[in-house]
Amino acid sequence: MTIMQQQPTQQHDATIPQQSPLCIDLHCHSTASDGALSPADLLARAHEKGVSHLALTDHDTLNGLGSARLAAQDYNIELISGVELSCVWRSHTIHIVGLDFTEDDPQFLARLQQQNANRHARAGLIVERLTRLKVDNLLEHATKHAGGDVPGRPHFAQALVDAGVVNNIAQAFKRHLGAGKPGDVKAYWPELEEVVRWVNDAGGIAVLAHPRKYDLSATKLRALVADFRRAAGRGMEVCSPGQTASDVNFLAQLCQSEGLWASQGSDFHTPKAPWAELGRIQKMPEGLSPVWHHFNQPIAL
Repeated sequence: MTIMQQQPTQQHDATIPQQSPLCIDLHCHSTASDGALSPADLLARAHEKGVSHLALTDHDTLNGLGSARLAAQDYNIELISGVELSCVWRSHTIHIVGLDFTEDDPQFLARLQQQNANRHARAGLIVERLTRLKVDNLLEHATKHAGGDVPGRPHFAQALVDAGVVNNIAQAFKRHLGAGKPGDVKAYWPELEEVVRWVNDAGGIAVLAHPRKYDLSATKLRALVADFRRAAGRGMEVCSPGQTASDVNFLAQLCQSEGLWASQGSDFHTPKAPWAELGRIQKMPEGLSPVWHHFNQPIAL
């Protein structure tokens, strides 16, 4: 998700774990990728919202973890190493959250560097293909809309609106960025199995992020979760923003049937999206094995 996410139709106010003083949030973003707050400001807000354990999971980078760890000490928050990685499953872009890995693992860092190189190469090719539009500093403007992260097509679309090239985002896609248009540069991501292996090789836990946000049918989602488990993925986000109670229950059943550990996170990007606020997470159903019980230093209620 990016800071351009839309408000869901149904919201949930409960925060879990319910037992004070623990509040565990294992998915959020800072300015190191597409979040609105610096890592230090993010930790300050997490403290304000009562979060006790936080994983900073910026997209394909660990650049924010150093300053986040310093701020976590100031606010007495336990910071868990985290990252959100993009991959491909049956032509669908899927996100994997890596948790509790070795942050200085040289092989993992090299793989992350390649991921970012892929992002930059794609953005550069989009700019090259749109040069005929004569928009000054197109990459700079698109990057701003991406919150400082490497921009994708929606961010370029907004930059074209700002420049007066098109009237709205839909028009930008219809004329310049949609399927078959010059700016339609497909993202290159490794396969799901490969990304899960990266996290496992770094001693971490691979978690399938926000499964209900992929616009997959129940049948296809079951197939995704089964393939993820066969690839040695070990966790799945059961509780994330924008889900109905039936979504949570469905994911809980799927989590149990595949023998996965349950995770949760706000997917926080910006204070302007109160439906995805730090620590604001639905109550997890009973009978699941929380992923944080399986960290190198388990978190116990």
